[in-house]
Amino acid sequence: MSDPIYLDYQATTPLAPEAREAMLPYMSEKFGNPHSPHKMGREAAAAVELARERVMECLGADTGSLYFTSGATEAANWAIKGALANAPKERNRIVTVATEHAAVLDSCEYLKGQGYELTVLDVSEEGLVDPMAVDAALGEDVALVAVMMVNNEIGVTQRVSEIAPVVKNAGALLFCDGVQALGRVEIPAAQCDMIALSSHKIHGPKGIGALWCADGVKPAPLMHGGGQEGGLRSGTLAPALCAGFGAAAALMKERGFDDYAHVEGLWALAVEKFGDRWTINGSDCARYPGNLNIRLDGLDAGRLISETRGVAFSAGSACASGSGRPSHVLSALGLSKAQAQSSIRLGYGRYTSEEELEKAIDLIIDSAHSQLPNRPVSGDEPHPEDNIQLREQDSE
Repeated sequence: MSDPIYLDYQATTPLAPEAREAMLPYMSEKFGNPHSPHKMGREAAAAVELARERVMECLGADTGSLYFTSGATEAANWAIKGALANAPKERNRIVTVATEHAAVLDSCEYLKGQGYELTVLDVSEEGLVDPMAVDAALGEDVALVAVMMVNNEIGVTQRVSEIAPVVKNAGALLFCDGVQALGRVEIPAAQCDMIALSSHKIHGPKGIGALWCADGVKPAPLMHGGGQEGGLRSGTLAPALCAGFGAAAALMKERGFDDYAHVEGLWALAVEKFGDRWTINGSDCARYPGNLNIRLDGLDAGRLISETRGVAFSAGSACASGSGRPSHVLSALGLSKAQAQSSIRLGYGRYTSEEELEKAIDLIIDSAHSQLPNRPVSGDEPHPEDNIQLREQDSE
């Protein structure tokens, strides 16, 4: 039995061959601890520093510091909790957005339970937060604003470059979840104070991410020990994971324009094949085109996923799947529980061919047909009103 067609790029991406090759030496003969002073340790440390440079270059950050972490979840937790720990006592409030990743929202809720104030801003039906709403929410009591660049569930892009100046004017820090944006959508790093990144979302290995901090920004440590990462993050780094992350980042920087053009073509193909029976969740223009979140009212998305055996896709965030709750992102758009449960997310990218995507969509539509046999479910089928017009023409 052949492998399913993979359309879940927002959950994780296929490991790039170049990243795998970069990792192999540090999983075998070059196994030294990068924090050891001898030759093997220095070789491993050099690999870590090369990787750091490559990720910084991919981010487009000329200044600041990049700290490797176990992933973007740790980076987000560290940024939010560490920033509040170091904030002046009078700045005890966080401002964030209803569609943020669970790592951000749960960290904020945790701090709320510790006595901090929390303001969660609504979004429009397109999934966008109004920069003026951010401005209105700010005050001298705000320590941190957390805004995602590209949403992991619906792909919309927030106007971080417009939000950043009002945050700066208020004297607060700006944290940006850049996980889905790195190498794909420009992140205004020069206007941010902290940015969370992830390796496995850009064709690198799982188990490693990073937190970039602007010059002068040093969140309080989450973990204590050897302080291996700039005295702020403790724990022995894995040179193999760092090397893989660095190689993936270098490839993203090199192939960024080509990758983007490729996913734009895939987006156009997918939208045409599904047709206007399906509704796009979120903005259809302020978005990264490698994420297509759509719904067909009346459809059972969970059943569709299980019955479309030849395709690997999802109903939303892998972090929230299985909870039984409707997506908080889709709920924030104003969708009902039924509409949210009729939604699917297709994620595609560098290694997805047009032929694969077409075949996958055909399989999904076939499964949708089996659920809703009396309804048209694709762009290839005529509207019911078209059938009425044809019958009227035949009768004349």
